[in-house]
Amino acid sequence: MKGLLTGILMLALAGCTGIPDRIEPVTGFDAERYLGTWYEIARLDHSFERGLSQVTAEYTLNDDGSIRVINRGYDAEAGEWNEAEGRAVFVGDRDVGHLKVSFFGPFYASYVVFELDDDYSTAYITGYKRDYLWLMSRTPVVSEEVLEAFKARAVAEGFELRELIVVEQSGPK
Repeated sequence: MKGLLTGILMLALAGCTGIPDRIEPVTGFDAERYLGTWYEIARLDHSFERGLSQVTAEYTLNDDGSIRVINRGYDAEAGEWNEAEGRAVFVGDRDVGHLKVSFFGPFYASYVVFELDDDYSTAYITGYKRDYLWLMSRTPVVSEEVLEAFKARAVAEGFELRELIVVEQSGPK
């Protein structure tokens, strides 16, 4: 029985690093070009970012080849900045935009880049299921055309956008 429970737990954890059906991670991904600061432009609402504005993600290379992730956002209700440090590693080939990221020890979640501009200025990211979706940009503001293209692609890929939040990027620094 213990072996069965361990197996089920391992399958459940492995599922968290999978890719949603019909979503294809980008190929030709260049981690070096992806490093640096990204601004969260839009996201599907979820508990670990609820109420945060001015959200950024900073990616730097670790000595072991993994990627250090610093997610930061402002909680206006509490009047303070929240920050989480994580570690991302590639699930397969380093030129495929499918990584797994951990903020809590041995537990990893999928990070799938399924759209990326040639100049690495905007990226569409999902998790292991369609409850997670982000539009990230190198700038804190994007044009309405960029936001609408993101929404159209998300709907075409089967995402439900009722809880989509356009993230406020102005306020206290």
